[in-house]
Amino acid sequence: MDAFLYVGLPYLSLTILVVGTIVRFRQAPFSVSSLSSQVLERKKLALGTVPWHLGILVLLAGHLVAFLVPDIWRSLTANHAFLLTVEVIGFAAAAMAAFGLGTLVYRRLVTARLQAVTNRMDLVVLGLLLVQVLVGISVALSARWGAQWSAGTTSPYLWSLLTFQPDLTYVADLPPSVRLHLGLAWLTFALIPFTRLIHGFSIPLGYLVRAPQQVIWATRRRLARDTARAGGVSPETSRRHFVKGLGGLFAAGVLMSVGVLDKLVGYFKGQRLERSEQVDLLEKKLERLRATSEEQALELERLEKDAILVAQLGQLDPRQGRYFIDYQMRPALAFKGADQLPILISAKCTHLGCTVASDVNDKGQILCPCHISYFDIKTGAPNPGAPAKAPLPRIGWLLKDTKGTVVMTQDGAGNRTWPEGEDAIAPDALDGLQVWIAKRFEEGA
Repeated sequence: MDAFLYVGLPYLSLTILVVGTIVRFRQAPFSVSSLSSQVLERKKLALGTVPWHLGILVLLAGHLVAFLVPDIWRSLTANHAFLLTVEVIGFAAAAMAAFGLGTLVYRRLVTARLQAVTNRMDLVVLGLLLVQVLVGISVALSARWGAQWSAGTTSPYLWSLLTFQPDLTYVADLPPSVRLHLGLAWLTFALIPFTRLIHGFSIPLGYLVRAPQQVIWATRRRLARDTARAGGVSPETSRRHFVKGLGGLFAAGVLMSVGVLDKLVGYFKGQRLERSEQVDLLEKKLERLRATSEEQALELERLEKDAILVAQLGQLDPRQGRYFIDYQMRPALAFKGADQLPILISAKCTHLGCTVASDVNDKGQILCPCHISYFDIKTGAPNPGAPAKAPLPRIGWLLKDTKGTVVMTQDGAGNRTWPEGEDAIAPDALDGLQVWIAKRFEEGA
């Protein structure tokens, strides 16, 4: 289903868009219009069309810049002030577009004159666009700072489609609202040649050089007379249109298969690699096997042992965290606190699961670089207004001496115990102790 929605559907939609637009411009050029209804109703049209067009143009411009120059865009959005400005402008534009489109939908439904000239596709397009804008707003609210993370997810995904090397890994882990936003976009592209939306490709440059024209209103009687004189469509014309339609479908099938046909042929034919390419391929496979073996060894160790060594306490630093893997095979960080005792905290962001950075800023916080959330290393709490709402879980630890005797423990809630007595640890002996994690402190263990 993912392969269809995010690989097959994009190529199918773009093929329909290109072929359908060309056919409509050639066969029915005078239908390429928004079919203005201003003469039927003006007040609600002015109230809705201005915010709709302003809002959607700003949104499309932002999406286009992030797609065309993702590296430059990523550098710009790394500045928090610029990122905040972009997010505010984008949300305001989305709100304007939603208000304007909602007004236009209401106008179509309540105005009797417009109902007489409104077809089903008009309602489908208006409804689809309204849902798309509302889904985009929900993405902005639920997966914040999209202006930054989209440059590393959706932009590479779109470029992979453009280069006929579709890569689903960029969108596989995105939230459902983002994936729905992408799917609705492809569906909208497919509907453009069959709806009023095609007028977006109609640029009236000829108006700048054409001679003045006089417009004469036609009455119903005159229209009926001209239609009777013109007569109906001949069978030869109908057959010609049918053949052209079949040709368009055939061309669509050919274009759609370009992106996947070479993969299918290569699968049955087999790869023919040069010697250097074979060496590179084997080295990559060996590297993956080693990584998998190391991961399985870590997992086996955590299944067999009730405690795992993290580091010697003297090796921990209050400003630079030390990464390790907890019992749930998740990344975690170890610091030395102001009291010279260890601080162990999960390094898996509670927003979308990114690994947080190990550097501590002047406020005692570590940063999730994916969506700009700051977490306090003592409490795990995110900063106010961050995309992440839940704190990073704290991890319990054991302190052992060189003989393996547990001299101090602390659970994830911060409760400490001294099995050998509170006076058993001398301050100058702390750095010689070892920091361990214990299975009994881990969630779900």
